[in-house]
Amino acid sequence: MHRVGYGAMQLAGPDVWGFPDDPEAARRMLRLAVELGVTFFDTANAYGPRTVNQLIGQALGSNPEGVVVGNKVGAVRGPGGSWVVDGRPETVRRQVHEALADLRTDVSELTYLRLAGDTPGAHHDVPLEESLGALVELRDQGLIRRIGLSGASPRMLARAQRTTPVAAVQNRFNLLDRSGVQVLADCEAQGILFVPYFPLAAGRLGEHPELTGPAERLGATPAQIALSWLLRRSPAVVAIPGTSDPGHLRSNVDAAGIAERLTDVEVAHLTGLVDESKAALDQPSPPAGRPR
Repeated sequence: MHRVGYGAMQLAGPDVWGFPDDPEAARRMLRLAVELGVTFFDTANAYGPRTVNQLIGQALGSNPEGVVVGNKVGAVRGPGGSWVVDGRPETVRRQVHEALADLRTDVSELTYLRLAGDTPGAHHDVPLEESLGALVELRDQGLIRRIGLSGASPRMLARAQRTTPVAAVQNRFNLLDRSGVQVLADCEAQGILFVPYFPLAAGRLGEHPELTGPAERLGATPAQIALSWLLRRSPAVVAIPGTSDPGHLRSNVDAAGIAERLTDVEVAHLTGLVDESKAALDQPSPPAGRPR
């Protein structure tokens, strides 16, 4: 698997709602990603809602060989485009079937369950085991191959694994925000894929001064160095930067090669910018007002 994937949220219209102004440009982006070697795509029913999955289905059809689409269920769009976590089994089942139709495939290679954490408006009264149980039933029916978690604390990851093996965890983690560090360690120890969302800190890393030196030495951009650091931080990591710009897509994919050229001293310096021993949060949640 190419360790730089593609986060597809930005392919939706403004505020992650509806189709973009130029759907064909979005489809070209997806096809270009495959041409560049991207093998992992991140998406969700709530993006659009459903429109991003439909664009992926239109562009890629039944998944090309070697390509994995990780789709999140368990979140819906509420009034005014709000984001609401809804882990009720009936919602989970419906969204899986919707995603299969939109992605134009018979089986989901990876389906994440979006966990509530402390998200306002979430359906907290739904036990994790019931939400996961719906995914396990669909897996047993052959509609899902692997189950993942999105927004998991260490405790919730351990609890989920009493119900089903977990193939991947998607948590917030980047050069500035290490709140997912304990879950990353657990994933490393157990052979679970760790997929950090907001890998570029929602665009806040482009001018970070600590990235300038390595970027100049390697003839790279600060964003490429930030992605390269993520890949060097742990072999469990697959990054999913999102973009609607073909040039940025090429630059992101090239970061995989740049990672090999970062020195151990540079990696250690960037890692040391945050005290990871104090960074872990038990209940991760996205920044207020920011979907993922």
